[in-house]
Amino acid sequence: MLKVGVFGATGRVGRLLIDDIKSEADISLASVHVCDALEFSLDPSVLATNDMITFVNSSDLIIDFSTPEATQQLLEAALKNPTPLVIGTTGFNVHQMNLLKEASGKMPILYATNMSLGVALLNKLVQIASVTLEGFDIEIVEQHHRYKKDAPSGTALTLAESAATARHLDLDTVRVSGRNGIIGERSKDEIAVMALRGGDIVGRHTVGFYNDGEFIELNHTATSRNTFSKGAVRAAKWLQSQPNGLYSIADCLALH
Repeated sequence: MLKVGVFGATGRVGRLLIDDIKSEADISLASVHVCDALEFSLDPSVLATNDMITFVNSSDLIIDFSTPEATQQLLEAALKNPTPLVIGTTGFNVHQMNLLKEASGKMPILYATNMSLGVALLNKLVQIASVTLEGFDIEIVEQHHRYKKDAPSGTALTLAESAATARHLDLDTVRVSGRNGIIGERSKDEIAVMALRGGDIVGRHTVGFYNDGEFIELNHTATSRNTFSKGAVRAAKWLQSQPNGLYSIADCLALH
């Protein structure tokens, strides 16, 4: 029985993770990390703690949907007691990404900006289309609820990175995240990544390939956050038997 700890248990996805883990036969909820008081009840067998070391030590594997700053603390604690990690937090800075990569040398880590099967497949299709539709302009639009704090979304940036890599481009050089005023014609290689925020949109990503006379748009819409929690549980089951290293959701789903 795989004992799972949930980091970010009071968040939108964290609450769903707790319920999803309960319905699984081969894994169990061992612990949750909380910064403030829990607003819901847990089985008495589940450890609820705000002590990071205690939390890490009580779990065979940890699933994290929190904030970049919180994930950094988790990674620092896990380096002292290596524990497999499934990380769905987005918005990392360079230091936090480097810390994640360092930690993956001592434990298996699956990091995904989106845990859904559909987005994993979309990412693969974007790679194929970027090569096949050479010369087509690439534009990406992402939409999320009003409460999302980072922009563009981690998923949109992952899709943009896949498109840029497929065309042998440096995303930092060609990415555009806003247009205003007299900016001149669109450059040949630029990849736009635009963010919309409003209402309760769970997540919608559109990658468009535009040419003279035709265009194609690849779209994924998440209608429930359970898409992410169930994907994370699936990833956890897969990760438990992997050697140290940094993995993606595509590795879990064998989409390479």
